[in-house]
Amino acid sequence: MQGFEKRLEKLVEGTFSKAFRSGIEPVEVGRKVTRALDADRQVGVDGQPVAPNNIGVYLCPEDFERFSSFADALARELAEGAREHARAEGYHFVGPVTVTLVADDELKAGECDVAAEIHEGSRVGSLVLPDGRRLPLGEETMTLGRMSDCDIVVADPRVSRRHTEIRAAGHGFVVTDLGSMNGTVVNGSPVREHPLEDGDEIRLGNTVLRFEAS
Repeated sequence: MQGFEKRLEKLVEGTFSKAFRSGIEPVEVGRKVTRALDADRQVGVDGQPVAPNNIGVYLCPEDFERFSSFADALARELAEGAREHARAEGYHFVGPVTVTLVADDELKAGECDVAAEIHEGSRVGSLVLPDGRRLPLGEETMTLGRMSDCDIVVADPRVSRRHTEIRAAGHGFVVTDLGSMNGTVVNGSPVREHPLEDGDEIRLGNTVLRFEAS
């Protein structure tokens, strides 16, 4: 979680510093979120721990107003921190991870509460590109390769024109090599077809992408 906390600390720099003069520290908010995941996790039907994915961060109206201009940036970082914590602890999600900032009249300046619930959702997944962009996955098959008509164009000379595809299957997604010259590798092992799990690293040539289940 050190990378997550460092990113939150950066939010106090520049324009963000004005928002946190009330005493609320982004790192403490992040820790409250991860503690909520630990406290409210449940055991799924398959025996695996399921973490809450619908997270509310409650602030007093004054603090909520201060955060309003960049609430989306903070919410994105908190959601990413929740995903990182879930991967580290072996938790799973049954729906997309959402973080919402909410004004609460009962809280005083500098106070923060976090509530987290498990909300089932439709099949959700995303692919994190090397530049940090996150592309959502859905029911449509996504192709990856060097050709311009691929859904994700990978500018890597070791990647074939149509290298691999990711498609919905069952309750999740699978990656399938399309007969590429250098193969598709998941977590260090060559695969022909492989069901994806949260945090899996997919290597095409010299390019590494990460699958997230939320």
